Amino acid sequence: MAKRSSLSIRIVEGKNLPAKDITGSSDPYCIVKVDNEPIIRTATVWKTLCPFWGEEYQVHLPPTFHAVAFYVMDEDALSRDDVIGKVCLTRDTLASHPKGFSGWAHLMEVDPDEEVQGEIHLRLEVLPGARARRLRCSVLEARDLAPKDRNGASDPFVRVRYKGRTQETSIVKKSCYPRWNETFEFELEEGATEALCVEAWDWDLVSRNDFLGKVVIDVQRLWAAQQEEGWFRLQPDQSKSRQHDKGNLGSLQLEVRLRDETVLPSSCYQPLVQLLCHEVKLGVQGPGQLIPLIEETTSTECRQDVATNLLKLFLGQGLAKDFLDLLFQLELSRTSEANTLFRSNSLASKSMESFLKVAGMRYLHGVLGPIINKVFEEKKYVELDPSKVEVKDVGCSGLHRPQTEAEVLEQSAQTLRAHLGALLSALCRSVRACPAVVRATFRQLFRRVRERFPGAQHENVPFIAVTSFLCLRFFSPAIMSPKLFPLRERHADARTSRTLLLLAKAVQNVGNMDTPASRAKEAWMEPLQPTVRQGVAQLKDFITKLVDIEEKDELDLQRTLSLQAPPVKEGPLFIHRTKGKGPLMSSSFKKLYFSLTTEVLSFAKTPSSKKSALIKLANVRAAEKVEEKSFGSSNVMQVIYTDDAGRPQTAYLQCKCVNELNQWLSALRKVSINNTGLLGSYHPGVFRGDKWSCCHQREKTGRGCDKTRSRVTLQEWNDPLDHDLEAQLIYRHLLSVEAMLWEKHQELSGGAEASTVPASPGKAPEDSLAQLLQVLRDLHEAHSSSPASSPTSEPNCLLQLQT
Repeated sequence: MAKRSSLSIRIVEGKNLPAKDITGSSDPYCIVKVDNEPIIRTATVWKTLCPFWGEEYQVHLPPTFHAVAFYVMDEDALSRDDVIGKVCLTRDTLASHPKGFSGWAHLMEVDPDEEVQGEIHLRLEVLPGARARRLRCSVLEARDLAPKDRNGASDPFVRVRYKGRTQETSIVKKSCYPRWNETFEFELEEGATEALCVEAWDWDLVSRNDFLGKVVIDVQRLWAAQQEEGWFRLQPDQSKSRQHDKGNLGSLQLEVRLRDETVLPSSCYQPLVQLLCHEVKLGVQGPGQLIPLIEETTSTECRQDVATNLLKLFLGQGLAKDFLDLLFQLELSRTSEANTLFRSNSLASKSMESFLKVAGMRYLHGVLGPIINKVFEEKKYVELDPSKVEVKDVGCSGLHRPQTEAEVLEQSAQTLRAHLGALLSALCRSVRACPAVVRATFRQLFRRVRERFPGAQHENVPFIAVTSFLCLRFFSPAIMSPKLFPLRERHADARTSRTLLLLAKAVQNVGNMDTPASRAKEAWMEPLQPTVRQGVAQLKDFITKLVDIEEKDELDLQRTLSLQAPPVKEGPLFIHRTKGKGPLMSSSFKKLYFSLTTEVLSFAKTPSSKKSALIKLANVRAAEKVEEKSFGSSNVMQVIYTDDAGRPQTAYLQCKCVNELNQWLSALRKVSINNTGLLGSYHPGVFRGDKWSCCHQREKTGRGCDKTRSRVTLQEWNDPLDHDLEAQLIYRHLLSVEAMLWEKHQELSGGAEASTVPASPGKAPEDSLAQLLQVLRDLHEAHSSSPASSPTSEPNCLLQLQT
């Protein structure tokens, strides 16, 4: 039983940003921080004050997080990036919007006194004295303080103030994880109302000291408790009244939704899972009709989420093909016109979209990846619409002449024909590379549509049904927005975006089997028609081979793929190498190609070289970030593990950007989440010489100075399936439409009193529905009695923080 929190984040666009460059423009991007921890960086949109990102992320994190902040930055090639402004949403704000926060938010100025982070460990006591009681404050240590100096650290000290008297700790040089273990005492009068203030500062020799955060303690509450010890989150200084000018920094459009889920043990969800699986196995031939009822009671706005949750649930049960086949039959039964088949946002369409992303993303990368990379590398000017042609100058050996419109159109057509031909050729060669479950699902779709629309006049309908998903809802969106699928790390510039859009249009024309209606929409696409007509024949041949898979072949392919253990993540990283010993020791990073599976983290010199095992996943104890000052480099992570002899070891790996760093950390944390012996603390620095660089502790194997973050992960398309979480999400949706289900049950029962006794599955539609309602009631009672369902309490609840 566990309580889990997740953030659904969509960074849409910005507007009216200030110009930070001498050209009168900016190069904006966003950094997303959860409790001051950078977890996301969007792509940079060049030379604009109204950038569009349209990027979506799902972040899993502990339910105790406090705030998520969005920083809009201006990228500079030669100097430090400029901060334009920020939007901060607290956990309480997000919790007050059950359907999510959506809209425009004004960017606020970033004040250094508000940019605080970290926690401080205090022991507070009320002691008896000869004349009056004494207040003792022991300042023990701090962790994750903000680095204020150029060396990537701070020189922190603590100032304790009470009733006009101030005492200070010693200064710990070059550390964001200082340890003081110093005690201060103050006289305490009975009934005193003044608060105790503990402030952390960064000492500077020349300039003024930098504020690191503070904790304000309610002494009256402490008097009642007598003693308290724990970690306290540092708060910003809000004593200064500062006016934010909301008009001069622009705005940011966001969609952010917080979800808190209490996931019960697997046994609690078994009745719900078994009931839904039984309905899918019955299909349309059986009397059970729960799936149609779920579709009927699901609103348009949440249909995609419900479709994804159901698909993942049945995928984990080995029933994804049967579930989709049932939806195909339901959709076909209510469709009379072949040209409207699967054109709406039905549960079948949404489920198939999710299925292709979950089961076919690696296949998509293999087919589209080389073509997309070539388009980005060439950066050619491509345009087929005469009304949008820009005549450019071309030169040869110093002789310049204007390029005619006809030349531009002809060169553009040649380029697009080459890209489209390469894509269709790659697709035709990819039949064996397509996952068996995807092929089998398309086989069912092809057969069902052909049965529903027989005859020569509907010859192309089964093919169009397949391409409506494969081309129109999978390949074409990936071509137009390769970063969202994730084929590229950055968005395309305007020129490349236009090339991708025209290529996607051509793929859609091929997918529509070159119908007259598709040709009539944009007559200027005519130069591509020979390639499109040839592509239609190629595509039909490809689909014929794709759906030609029997049950035995499907099982053999699935068995072969299951033995291959596809990588969870792979790519180039830099591994740390140590040279020399003692004071002459130096560090360097060597580039290698890493591959992570559910069993081992291995490396090789090149992607095609023989791999060598580096770490067995069962031996991983933590995967965490490393302080920038440790190696003088950013985006470094450490994998803490034990070798075959049980000795603790650490591998240091450097990534090229913050997104890649968080993706690798997420992947490592997910595959090792159930390991025994996971660490609760670690050192974010390195042990150099005779001490740790982070906290200056001299004991190498001692307790870490920072807490691990094993629960902070980014959701990826190839994440392992979490059956209990999917069942919980389905239960929550069904609970939200329970009243509609009861009405339907009473309607099917002829208006009689609804029975609360579950019926045997398959007897009648209302019996299945009665059983579902009983299952929902049982789950509701299980949640009510669950201790995890109570509100999460913060540590040190006896001491109220005042700001």
